[in-house]
Amino acid sequence: MNLIKKLLGRNEMPPGFAAHLAADEHVIATAALTGGGHVVATSLGLWVEGPRRVGWGLVSKATWGNGAITLVEARLVEDLGGAVLIEDLPPVRLRLAEPGRVPQTVHERVEASIKSRHHRDLPGGGAWFVQRKVPGRDGVLLQVRPDPGTDEAAARQVAADAARKLGFR
Repeated sequence: MNLIKKLLGRNEMPPGFAAHLAADEHVIATAALTGGGHVVATSLGLWVEGPRRVGWGLVSKATWGNGAITLVEARLVEDLGGAVLIEDLPPVRLRLAEPGRVPQTVHERVEASIKSRHHRDLPGGGAWFVQRKVPGRDGVLLQVRPDPGTDEAAARQVAADAARKLGFR
């Protein structure tokens, strides 16, 4: 790594990692996975094997412990015009051989993407309402993540109402 990249905190893709970065995307941290492969934290998200990028705005939860990051990725269920309904995918455990700055970078980037969060009780459960700044997109996105068992129609209606009241339409 040359001195300028080191001073600016810029890293390079690991050799053989086949991801193609966006023009405005840069590498922040990388880590080798035990058993082979890498994870790469960039300005736009976390690249995992595949390779595929999980955008910071779609990381519902990431925890670090016992040498591994447990990543919970959100999936878009429905665009409600101003808000999006999301659901969590099953957690994925990424065992890091040499974590370096990856755990800290993931924590900082996910937390920085969250502008506000609020839980509201709804019929059959409740839902998290999270306003997020998504890298590469202007403004804030309202994500609504219903709890398991929550009435879907109620969640959709409250999400659409919240988006309208917050001026996201």
